[in-house]
Amino acid sequence: MSAQERLTKLGLELPPAPKPVGLYKPMVLVGNVAYLSGHGPLKSDGTLICGRLGDDLTVEAGAAAARQTGLAMLSTLQSALGSLDRVTRVVKLLGLVRCTDSFEKPPAVIDGCSQLLADVFGPDQGIGARSALGTNALPGGIAVEIEGIFEIA
Repeated sequence: MSAQERLTKLGLELPPAPKPVGLYKPMVLVGNVAYLSGHGPLKSDGTLICGRLGDDLTVEAGAAAARQTGLAMLSTLQSALGSLDRVTRVVKLLGLVRCTDSFEKPPAVIDGCSQLLADVFGPDQGIGARSALGTNALPGGIAVEIEGIFEIA
């Protein structure tokens, strides 16, 4: 089953492809590698999921924000490439979690995005290398920011 077919079967709605809010490109393609800039948890209505893990957001709410961030990343890929079927592998994710100093579960939060990508691209191609870090601030108070590297056909 292709990534586009899985997306439909899962009933997932992609938000509009995010527009840059600074001096950068959402995606740069170099040869057969797509580098995605940091994405936030953009919802279909244009709003963002904000909050701080360990304060006003639970791990489950953070994982949902990371999943929504993954949907925004998929939207950028689909918009730039024409089809998610061109993605052959998730190479690497870097996830940043806005959290309190004592919050020790950034990997559990970023699992929300990782699980989404595994569901869409399959467990072999959809799971890549990953880092998940806590931070005290993210733009606009968003809960998570994730960037990624993808192999493209």
